[in-house]
Amino acid sequence: MADEWPLRDFIEFGALPGAVPCARLHLRLVLTEWGVSGLNEQAELVVSELMTNAVAASRTLEWIYPVRLWLLSDRIRVLIAVWDANPRLPVRVDANELAESGRGLQLVDALTTQWDAYATPQPGGKIVRAICEIDRSAELQT
Repeated sequence: MADEWPLRDFIEFGALPGAVPCARLHLRLVLTEWGVSGLNEQAELVVSELMTNAVAASRTLEWIYPVRLWLLSDRIRVLIAVWDANPRLPVRVDANELAESGRGLQLVDALTTQWDAYATPQPGGKIVRAICEIDRSAELQT
């Protein structure tokens, strides 16, 4: 994995609403440090959705656990992984234009080359991960 994703970062947030903008800022700073350009806006939206879901899932538990964010990159792709202590896996719903919620995973699906979720037996909870990839066809057209 170190060969495939040589750039790696990890940070833990309290399961509070302020974690979402902090995670976006952290992502922006890390991508700048790594010299990864062309993914900021796309990756920020994905981090926002995954962190929002993780914070909400964590807050439904008896104890509020932290939310963990991993960022990995090979300078062409960014793998975003978010852990929360709630083992209930997210479900993509087809929300209509009048729905007040439910579009988050639709957005993640549209912005990423792939995403998935799996339960983590130790320490419990789940990880939701997504891969954002630089659109090389746009670079070739310019």
